[in-house]
Amino acid sequence: MSDDSDPLGRAPVGRAPLVRTRFGALRGSLKHGVASFLGVPYAKAPVGPLRFRAPEPVEPWEGVREARAFGATAPKRPYAPPLDALLPDPDVEGEDCLNLNVWAPWEKSAAEGRPVMVWIHGGSLVHGSSSVPVYDGAAFARDGVVLVSLNYRLGIEGFGVFPDAPANLGLRDQLAALAWVRENIAAFGGDPERVTVFGESAGAICIAALLASPLAKGLFRRAVIQSGAPVALPGDRARRTTEAIAAHLGVEATARALTHIPVERLLDAQTEVTGKGTPLTGGHSFQIVVDGELLPRDPAVALSGGGASADVDLLMGTNTEEYRLWFVPGRLTERLSRLALRAALWKTKVPRRTARVYRANRPRETPGELLGALATDKLLRMPLNRLADARTAGPGSTYVYEFGWRSPVLGLGACHALELGFVFGTLDRPETTALTGPDAPRELADAMHAAWVRFAATGDPGWRAWDATRPVMTFGPGAPTLVESPRDDELRAWDG
Repeated sequence: MSDDSDPLGRAPVGRAPLVRTRFGALRGSLKHGVASFLGVPYAKAPVGPLRFRAPEPVEPWEGVREARAFGATAPKRPYAPPLDALLPDPDVEGEDCLNLNVWAPWEKSAAEGRPVMVWIHGGSLVHGSSSVPVYDGAAFARDGVVLVSLNYRLGIEGFGVFPDAPANLGLRDQLAALAWVRENIAAFGGDPERVTVFGESAGAICIAALLASPLAKGLFRRAVIQSGAPVALPGDRARRTTEAIAAHLGVEATARALTHIPVERLLDAQTEVTGKGTPLTGGHSFQIVVDGELLPRDPAVALSGGGASADVDLLMGTNTEEYRLWFVPGRLTERLSRLALRAALWKTKVPRRTARVYRANRPRETPGELLGALATDKLLRMPLNRLADARTAGPGSTYVYEFGWRSPVLGLGACHALELGFVFGTLDRPETTALTGPDAPRELADAMHAAWVRFAATGDPGWRAWDATRPVMTFGPGAPTLVESPRDDELRAWDG
């Protein structure tokens, strides 16, 4: 190794970055002091006989593998209009979709033992990928973090429930990627003992399941849950979507039968069966399943009362108006009648006393907005508050945030997914401004991004940990502010 080489034995600084993993050498790209390695395989391509099987380790390669372009995305279809314009979802062709990306600071000084953050994308378990431009990891790397993002199997190939195949294959992919990180991240300057997993929406739900899984023990030290909650279904209920898709195709609901269905035909059937519902209004969807092995118990139960992952530091929160991403584009906030609201509250088993409290606090809101606020809190905010309460006696610290800056785009307000460009520091990206508009406050983004970096580095994002006063760091509107027990009367109304 020459004198101008990197302390870890990588390529000399200033040249195309080169690292040596246990599977082989990788050549990446270097820009403004940040090295990126894209499309790195962490498991074999899930095709042919491996299509509905647990991920298998990637084969080592000879020579140097180029890692300068994003790898294949998992089979999926784009979001339906108008969400397709708000949530860009690139599609990269290829079969080798079990791949990940690494962004790392590339300098000779302080090159070892950096905190590592592993991003698990959302998308209702049927959309999304690590190549979404909003998820660019350069800002994290510039701030001293080794950032990893990964792809995992989606839809029926990742979360179908069969009698002849393992359940939760998409979660098993994530476990395989985390195992890869533990074995290889030191080559990029990361500390395998300082790994933080973070994710949003379905990615956050996956992280809650990983927190509850005995198979994930030791793979990460901290976790961030953004706009997702601990939830999973028993096998018989989760299987219904798989059975509906198989019936649409006219085949048995088995992995053996679906292995022979072409990908495009399978996606057509999947879209037809699941395309009419939303995370808030229901309908056929893919869910994580309590399978007795990877996930022995419902994660909400497993994580409560000082249970699973009680020693893991946890940062979690929601956006104030999550529902508006699904309600506003279809004008449900305007069209829903009072009669339809009453029917929806009865169907979703919202107590009358709870609805009365929300209605009293929101006298000017439409029935659709009232339903959205109730649904947001029932599905997201209330479960996370309960989880925070259940962890107060454990050794791991818990921090709670709320993102409240309102986007002017289409009147979406502080909707689901809006915080992503703030967390990643990618407000300049046109794919981010599609949701935020061009004038999102950079100071707020800087503060939120810095809090995530501090949490990964130290376990403390910069405000008081959760206790009996229920402190919540609110990011907008305005400057970040710590608020104790915000809208507590509404949360207490759910508990009678």
